[in-house]
Amino acid sequence: MMHPLIESVLALVRTAGEATVPYWQADVAVQTKADDSPVTAADIAAHHILAAGLLALDSSIPVLSEEDCAIALSEREQWTRWWLVDPLDGTKEFISGSDEYTVNVALIEQGRVVFGVVGVPVTGAVYYGGAGLGACCVDQQGVTRSLQMRSAPTDELRVVASKRHSSPAQEHLLQCLAADFPALRLVNVGSSLKFCQMAEGAADVYPRLAPTSQWDTAAAQGVLEGAGGQVLNVQGQPLGYEARASYLNPFFIALPQQAPWRASVLAHLAAAHNAC
Repeated sequence: MMHPLIESVLALVRTAGEATVPYWQADVAVQTKADDSPVTAADIAAHHILAAGLLALDSSIPVLSEEDCAIALSEREQWTRWWLVDPLDGTKEFISGSDEYTVNVALIEQGRVVFGVVGVPVTGAVYYGGAGLGACCVDQQGVTRSLQMRSAPTDELRVVASKRHSSPAQEHLLQCLAADFPALRLVNVGSSLKFCQMAEGAADVYPRLAPTSQWDTAAAQGVLEGAGGQVLNVQGQPLGYEARASYLNPFFIALPQQAPWRASVLAHLAAAHNAC
């Protein structure tokens, strides 16, 4: 089942991604935002394309972008449906010359992801999906394939992690998982591609006990949910996107809806969080 807005958003994400490529590996100037995170001309170029394009699709749906997020909580609390956008996720990867950066758009209704679209500008691949909608990846040639999370065998667990961000709690969790799964394999990848790796069946678990923002996760969460996954906070509740004063997410874990090792992993998550 396709949401009526997905095709248009796919095209917008492709266009925004193409606008970033001329800046990639081109010694682009880097500025530092108030929160000490980097921003480049590529981030801004993608933002302008997405903001204008999404409003053109339906002017009644407001846009919340990482590059335009100074919107009062009192205003955001009135929204029932909005776009949550990260014009360039993985800016540090982009600056370093890695191709592991993405363009991300999610449609949110009542604090839940309806669908998400994740574009990989350098390869031309675009991932999309949502709960009840399924998940797919369309490549640069227009070939579409369905995505489905795997249920890993009990003797192996592929854990996806950030190349740049960890924490004592996350390291504690990894140690606990390694005790249960001696053949544990760590898969390192940047940006929202971590969720996409899981949706493709290339990884099983993504624990994040370090800071992320709402725009970092929403679009890829939609893809993962469409592929049979869930993103849960440390209390075991779905990660939501209700209007809050802070855009920071709580700590979370992404994993399949159905897997024989779920209970064990969630117990280790709670223990690691409490221990640290």
